Amino acid sequence: MDTLEFTNVLVDAALDKKGSDVLLLDMQEQVLFADYFLIVNADSDPQMRAIIKNLVDEARLVKERPLHIEGSDLSGWYLLDFGAVIVHVFSPDRREFYNLEELWQDARVVLRMQ
Repeated sequence: MDTLEFTNVLVDAALDKKGSDVLLLDMQEQVLFADYFLIVNADSDPQMRAIIKNLVDEARLVKERPLHIEGSDLSGWYLLDFGAVIVHVFSPDRREFYNLEELWQDARVVLRMQ
């Protein structure tokens, strides 16, 4: 499975748990450490945990696993590092605060679902 196909698995996993404001950025010309950033909103702590769990579970089904997971409900931001794909799951207020879309505005938008 190539990296873009894997990002589709992750997008579907986030959407399955009602993740919102989904943004997939092509980072290949921006950074050396990842090909894609997937940014997703979760409206509550339980939803955030459900999205994280589903991302990990669906990745395992295609023989992938996160190299690292960090974050907490208190921070309102989880990061899952799958190597070529970095997933950011935010509460809406933390996403607005960190504003990764502006920080990485030169990255090509592959997918945006609001």
